[in-house]
Amino acid sequence: MIHYPERLLLILILALSGITIPVTPIAETGDIRIGIVLMHGKGGSPTKYVLELDSALEKKGFLVANLEMPWSGKRNYDVNVSVAEQEVESALTSLRSRGAQKFFVAGHSLGGLFALYFGGRHVVDGIIAIAPGGNAGGALMRDKLGGSVDMARKLVADGKGEEKVILSDYEGTRGIYPVNTTPAAYLSWFDPDGAMNETLAVKNMNPAVPVLFIAPKDDYPVLIKTKRLMFNSLPGNQLSILYEPDSGHLDAPSASIEEIIRWTMNVAIP
Repeated sequence: MIHYPERLLLILILALSGITIPVTPIAETGDIRIGIVLMHGKGGSPTKYVLELDSALEKKGFLVANLEMPWSGKRNYDVNVSVAEQEVESALTSLRSRGAQKFFVAGHSLGGLFALYFGGRHVVDGIIAIAPGGNAGGALMRDKLGGSVDMARKLVADGKGEEKVILSDYEGTRGIYPVNTTPAAYLSWFDPDGAMNETLAVKNMNPAVPVLFIAPKDDYPVLIKTKRLMFNSLPGNQLSILYEPDSGHLDAPSASIEEIIRWTMNVAIP
């Protein structure tokens, strides 16, 4: 069940009475400042598929930190999962210093999965998982990257965990491709039983943190297959919803702009 702010209920009552008043998004009124950390997908960047969402949020008065994360095309998993968490925490601190009072973490694809993982370990007002993917514990990733994971594990055991080597990554549209990183950092991202195991990330979500789970209707087949299982496995929260835009995987952030704004404002101002 979705709860609407009292202000919106007042607007509805006035409208039914034949009285019209200008509707200004709450983020623009200055009543409360909403901060959002935004994360791109695997191999992406802040200037690609999340850029339109970033711009739309800022135009509505949101404070946005659009980060380049360790899984970007430039960074090649240059730090481990724990350091990535610290990067998001630092961004939240920066948003607080800019005046934010409510805090959300949003991510696309692998960024969406990381957002769910983050929501189980950190206190925020809401998580926005846009077409979350990159499940290190799934059969597909185990098949494609099992040999590379085994190699990284052996190098760590041999005391070479901090020496950069060429290992493998996999993404549906690109197939298997090389990444130059340390075995220790690589394992933190690709261990099938580690942080990017979607079953564990969903199971460990904080029940007090609502989730906007965005599952585009024309997503990759493996993500379409698992979306309802993932959403239904989230801890119960009356503000969590499953939203299914008419889009594919890559354009899901742009296709979900209106719903992200509506849901975030609804959660921030109950």
